[in-house]
Amino acid sequence: MIPLKIIYADFRRLWGGAVVLVLLIAAAVAFSMVINLQERALREGSARAADRFDLIIGAAGSETQLVLSTVFLQPSALPLLSGKYLTALKRHPLVERAAPIALGDSYMGMPVIGVDNHLIGQQAVTGSGVFNRRQDAIVGASTGLSIGDKVVPVHGQIGMEGAHQHEHASYTVTGILSATNDAWDKAILVPIEAVWELHHQEAQGENMPGVSAVVVKPKTIAGAYQLRSQYRGGETQAVFPAEILTRLYSTLGDARQVISSIAIGAQILVVIAMLLVVVIHLEQRKRQLGALRAFGAPRRGIVGLVWIGLMSMVTSGIILGVGTGYLAALWISSRVSMLYGMKLPVTLTGSDGLFILSLWCILGLILLIPALTTYRYSPAQALRAQN
Repeated sequence: MIPLKIIYADFRRLWGGAVVLVLLIAAAVAFSMVINLQERALREGSARAADRFDLIIGAAGSETQLVLSTVFLQPSALPLLSGKYLTALKRHPLVERAAPIALGDSYMGMPVIGVDNHLIGQQAVTGSGVFNRRQDAIVGASTGLSIGDKVVPVHGQIGMEGAHQHEHASYTVTGILSATNDAWDKAILVPIEAVWELHHQEAQGENMPGVSAVVVKPKTIAGAYQLRSQYRGGETQAVFPAEILTRLYSTLGDARQVISSIAIGAQILVVIAMLLVVVIHLEQRKRQLGALRAFGAPRRGIVGLVWIGLMSMVTSGIILGVGTGYLAALWISSRVSMLYGMKLPVTLTGSDGLFILSLWCILGLILLIPALTTYRYSPAQALRAQN
């Protein structure tokens, strides 16, 4: 119990240096935790969002933008896919289901999407699970809308160039989808025929309405690859969302390596600063350590006392850093969910525990160096240091 009392007394007397040391370690650990947790959460959340989209076919253009616009509902002016391709896909022998998507309208910042009953039929719905009229709307779980609410769509997004309200269009909420924890939880789904009619009138006589994309469920895996090959080129493109996400993960991985390198550099600077703080801390304790040696305390006991005191501060810093990093990752994920509707699961795994344990051991070994320097102090030298 006596060493613990001495350590506690040191903390009270030299609390400034102890606080600085704890905060330095906490900041470095929190930074690393946020990087690891958020990158994993982004991977898991985006992978879950793409699971229900087997194959997406759209007009020729950017594959990445097609996935971002259809899976994650990011606003973008996608080129329209001619309606003849939708007709062909519905009749294709390799296709089990082809569901069109018409993007471009919004309501209170939430996307209003033209779809058909095939896209809705696979989800649980409170209220009506199908469109019975062209004025019906079935909304996502996070829209905040209730059955019976009215929706007057805006072409585009409010504040963007060309945005305007559709004065002659109005939908009534008749169903609410169960939560899927992705961007579609904030979507307002309306009959695609109503969207075609509305925009066909404004386009002044296009013969065949186009679609932003077609979500295809192939009958077999082999059929999926055949369809992708058939619609990959010319006026169309066909993509597997999971494949595009893998490319994005590769880019994300490169960015993560850069950020991790910065984090490692920051941690090295923290270790250097920590050693400087420790040296100052031990300089302030030389008189006390000399007194302990004069009263017969063994050198190994002094080294152990110094090391345990330093490691208690390191442990406190790591615990504070882990907690802060975890809470910061939760906050970032909640902000992403609020803005984009996609849930990013923040979880601690065994790899995080291994990282924390490894860091604790490495810092423990590093702090043995200044602790061992006290081993060579004689009582007379230590006592003279403060005279």
